[in-house]
Amino acid sequence: MSSSIFNKHTILLIQSNFIKAVAGYHMINTTPINETMWEEIHSMVFTACNIEILSKSNGSHAPGMDIHSSIGKFSNKSAKYLSKKNNFKISSYRLTTLCDSKNCGNIIDIVNEINNKKNFDYYSFILRRENEKTETIDYDWLIIPSDYQVLNPSSYEWSPTMGKKNNDEQVGWHTNKINGCKMYINFSMSSQLWIHVEMFDEIKQFIVASSSVKNKSTYNYIDLLNKLNI
Repeated sequence: MSSSIFNKHTILLIQSNFIKAVAGYHMINTTPINETMWEEIHSMVFTACNIEILSKSNGSHAPGMDIHSSIGKFSNKSAKYLSKKNNFKISSYRLTTLCDSKNCGNIIDIVNEINNKKNFDYYSFILRRENEKTETIDYDWLIIPSDYQVLNPSSYEWSPTMGKKNNDEQVGWHTNKINGCKMYINFSMSSQLWIHVEMFDEIKQFIVASSSVKNKSTYNYIDLLNKLNI
């Protein structure tokens, strides 16, 4: 990873503890790591690497920062790789106060509001690829600066999205593509901002750690307490 927020020793610690945390989670759970659990695992790994956690959102669905640490503020997102392709999409802010089917809004105001809402320094993505045949899940952890080009709505050219049945009706907003990445807002989906990210070579430099685990639990909660003799 090219980011200067970690030295080589810390990166090795993060990779080791991430693998352990993911394996530990799947010793009990078969449900893939979701956004709420990702915040917990992210914090756990940082703490094990002597990175201080100052505050957490504790699963709150409020937009913006989820983890405030001694090295920066993070917004945690989880997503699944789409099919066999190396791309994924994440949902972001709901923008109903700025645009909807009755009021399409001004795209300059919309973009400014999106960036004004960013109260964090980095996105922390956990991405997964599920393989039903082998019953495995492959995880990638990416830490990307929040102002990175393809995650910044100001980087794109925005255009109205017109309805397929009624070409005179605007149903949202969409962008051009930058290295295969794009953004869009659909009024029918609570005017939520969606970010489609292509895993081009430059994005891959932000992979902090990876792990592959069997999606088959070893213990349940009762087994665990019995084994610990509690």
